[in-house]
Amino acid sequence: MKQYKLFILVAGLSILSVCSSAKYFTADNPSIQYSGRIDFMNPKEPVFIGSASFAEVKFAGDSCSVLLKKLNRRGEYNFVSLELDGKNIGRLKLIADSMAAYPVVPSGKAKNHILRIYKATEAQNGNVVFGGINCNKLVKLSQIPKRKMEFIGNSITCGMGIEWKEIPCNTGQWYDQHNGSLAYGPLSAKALNAQFILSSVSGIGIYRNWNSLHPVMPEVYENKYLNTDTTKRWIFSIYTPDLVSICLGTNDFSDGDGRGKRAPFDSATYVSEYIKFVNIIYSHYPKTQICLLTSPMVNGEKAALFERCLSAVKSHFRESERGKKEIAVYFFKSLIPHGCDSHPDKEDHQKMAEMLIPFYKEVMGWK
Repeated sequence: MKQYKLFILVAGLSILSVCSSAKYFTADNPSIQYSGRIDFMNPKEPVFIGSASFAEVKFAGDSCSVLLKKLNRRGEYNFVSLELDGKNIGRLKLIADSMAAYPVVPSGKAKNHILRIYKATEAQNGNVVFGGINCNKLVKLSQIPKRKMEFIGNSITCGMGIEWKEIPCNTGQWYDQHNGSLAYGPLSAKALNAQFILSSVSGIGIYRNWNSLHPVMPEVYENKYLNTDTTKRWIFSIYTPDLVSICLGTNDFSDGDGRGKRAPFDSATYVSEYIKFVNIIYSHYPKTQICLLTSPMVNGEKAALFERCLSAVKSHFRESERGKKEIAVYFFKSLIPHGCDSHPDKEDHQKMAEMLIPFYKEVMGWK
């Protein structure tokens, strides 16, 4: 098994300091591929917004360095996750407000290496700016997959609580264990040879959140930064998924944070608002296949009610939206989450992906 060395440079070092023969390639180089919720207003410094948004490069030689900076509130930080030659090699903690160079040195002897730089955290944790790559040579990547998937959800879809072995739960910041690149969505999509995008926010729901009533997913989904800023809208025409997988309801069903009075779960409101949200999806992707998922964090009587609610949403569109692909529903079974705050960890996400891959294949007729 190959081993990789990951070195971190501090801010302020020259981008050419790793190797005297290296060249600097700007972020708008056509050999660099991107995926996810990304703001390209400045193509030389694209902003990674959503969980698991990433840049992918193929570089020649025995090292490279990537240029990154975080856009958080003062004093906060961010995380990126690196995947080298198909292997996850860990996360980087970004603390610099100015562009810094982060070298990656493979120990293998391969002539070329493929590197993905993922945003490990989510939209509400601030943003990550990619400033390009420093290496001997960029090599053209192979053609990207034709299949396209989108995963809409909450903290589970974001990959919250995954990295608890690296940083213990309930220490530091609440997002210290985030790693969206290891969540069930990216794992499923890669196994299915599909592109993917995550549109997910921790704590969010369909009609109410974990500890608030607003903003819920239908109120932020169409905004580029997954917040309430309607002046920056997501451009849906740039990515049309064949399949949209929605995993929302964990927070609607939850008992909240215990700090304030919380009304009992209202199934009629949940179903009504879910139907409205599905219509938002159809307004942008009228021919897409929609899949609705329950939650590995909801069990017992709540899980049974959850299933009935999603079945009601499916039935509504079967009766009233003729001509569209029939909505598919998946009910999670027998999964005990092991991550922080009863969230799935990376082993649990792998199990979730293994459950979902046959489901997605059957729904789409993919081999």
